Amino acid sequence: MGSNLRRPAANGSAVHTAEFIVSSARLAELHECSALLRRTRMRSEEIVDEARTLLLAAEGRGDADLVPILRDRFEEARASYDKVLIAYVAISRRINEERLSIVQAQMERDRKSGLSGVA
Repeated sequence: MGSNLRRPAANGSAVHTAEFIVSSARLAELHECSALLRRTRMRSEEIVDEARTLLLAAEGRGDADLVPILRDRFEEARASYDKVLIAYVAISRRINEERLSIVQAQMERDRKSGLSGVA
């Protein structure tokens, strides 16, 4: 026996429940993406640091042939890090928006059911 979401429910509680489940699942997926991007960001930072260290060592040795190559690699690593950081910030904002949406929906549901939110 499955539930019937089309039947009338008090204050649309079945619809609110379904919306909450969808929002919660979406938030969980965003957190998984955030965790992956956090690990990627940390690894990108390590790569930028390694590239910087190699470049500084080549510059210190006065290796005129290697310095331009390592400078290019360092700039590539920084550009890639910037892309990861932008994605991380975007997913963090999306998580905050989703959380806010869930809280607003809960407050609206509570308001409709007569709860004032005042303790």
